[in-house]
Formats: sequence, structure tokens, C-alpha cells
Amino acid sequence: MIKKMAKKLFLLEIVKAMGLTFRMMLTRPVTRQYPDEKRPAFPGFRGLHALARREDGTPRCVGCGLCSAVCPSRCIHVYTSEGADHRKIVDGYDIEVLRCVYCGFCVEACPYKAVVLTEHFEYSDYTREALFMNKDKLLSNWDNYMAGAKGEEYHKRFWRPMSEDFKAHDDQAVFRGAKQKELSNAA
Repeated sequence: MIKKMAKKLFLLEIVKAMGLTFRMMLTRPVTRQYPDEKRPAFPGFRGLHALARREDGTPRCVGCGLCSAVCPSRCIHVYTSEGADHRKIVDGYDIEVLRCVYCGFCVEACPYKAVVLTEHFEYSDYTREALFMNKDKLLSNWDNYMAGAKGEEYHKRFWRPMSEDFKAHDDQAVFRGAKQKELSNAA
């Protein structure tokens, strides 16, 4: 009770806050001169979208539409048609970058590692149309910012679940037949 009364009487919180403000006034500000000094993007940064390619150069996207379904801002549109062998063909894949909130749900929802948020964050333009990404622009983003070893490292570090995440533990309850199969395969 006495402490409470002393705080009210001497306004200790205000004095502490003013002391902090005075200390901040004496320190030098940390300012980066942007075009000359660029901040490096850390791995896993959610920047510009890209559609990933396989090793043979074909797009990974199969047109399942899970990214579009999970997107909270409804900025992803996937257009598909049926091919000769009754498989889906991705005719168009559009992302309205200005509507995107960069939550990363599309990356997490994609079971084929097709959607990627690159580390590239320096993009701006004078028209809305330039920030409307179609399939060709998204594939070229992969080629420009994530191709090669960088894309492989991205998928290894940030894409889950992977097959090694699905190993049975010794104390895990499993059916007898499944446990016997594991034992016979190990021998």
C-alpha cells in the first residue's frame, strides 16, 4: 500500500519513461541509406510469389486448387481443363499481388511444392496490371530468384511434411500386421 501511494505521489512511472526518452535522444539513430545499403533478406522470407519447376523444367503445379481454397484474401485463381488422358492441365494460374497478405498458407497447403514465396521483396510499379502475376510471370520468378540449389535448399528447409516426418516410434501403437511387416522388411 505504501509503494502504491509513493508511486502515485512521486509519479515514478512518468519519471522512468522520461529517463528512457532522454537516453534515446542521446543515442545515434541507425538508418540505412536504402538504395546504397540493402538489408539482406533472411531465409524463409515471404516475398514475391513463384511457381516452382521440376528438375526437367516442367511446372510442379497440377491444378488441384488447394492454394486457392486456403487463401484468406482470395487472390489466387487456378484455371484448369481436362487433357486427352483425363488429367488436369493448368491453363492459367493468377495471383493478385496487391490483395495478397503474404500469410504463406498457399505454400503450406500445396502438396506438390509448387507455390513458393521468394526472398525478393523489392518490387513496385506504377500500374496495377504489372503486379498481377500470371503463370508465365510466376514461372519466370522461379527462374530468376529460386532456380537451382537455392530452390532445393528452400524445399528442404521450409517445406513440410517430408517422408522422414512419418517414421513410427518404438512406443507407438500399431497394428500387429504392420509391425510384423516392418520387422520382416528390416531383416
